[in-house]
Amino acid sequence: MFRAMTTDSNARMDDSLIALRRILRATELYARDLAHAVGLTPAQLRVLQIVGGNDSVTPKSLATQMGVSQATVSALVDKLVAQGLVERVPSLQDRRQTNVTVTKDGHVRLERAPDALQQRYVRAFLAMADWEQAQLVATLERVADMLDARGLDASPVLTTGEIRASRKADWPEPLAQEPVRDSGGSS
Repeated sequence: MFRAMTTDSNARMDDSLIALRRILRATELYARDLAHAVGLTPAQLRVLQIVGGNDSVTPKSLATQMGVSQATVSALVDKLVAQGLVERVPSLQDRRQTNVTVTKDGHVRLERAPDALQQRYVRAFLAMADWEQAQLVATLERVADMLDARGLDASPVLTTGEIRASRKADWPEPLAQEPVRDSGGSS
């Protein structure tokens, strides 16, 4: 619940923590709903959407578009191949290269998938004035800095849990009071 602007820094701090928790909770609920509706994580859905929007995509191109490592993409594609939603096919131009294509089942799953949380965010973000967009980006980057999250591997996929196959070796363990649960957001 949003309170009117106050000069009490403890109340503002509580409001900011509540807002952060709402964002985290929304991503957790979306991931759960997505898994229930189509059996995919948000990251898997994003891979399927990118591949589905093209005839075929290279893993390198997927990694670039998602802003993650090729190893992460490989793990995501492996999961989708195992479900029969995408397949790896040899490139017609370069025999050393493999492309990823969507199967018929993959197209069906895409049609059944609920509207992605990040797509709702993008629509609302694009409806904002330029100055509001710039202010929001600056504020979110500041929050990321406050949480020492600047160096984390991230993609434009709103999900909880890790998008990577493993943690960065130099990233400290969370200081949360409650145990950190992996919601399955990356595989």
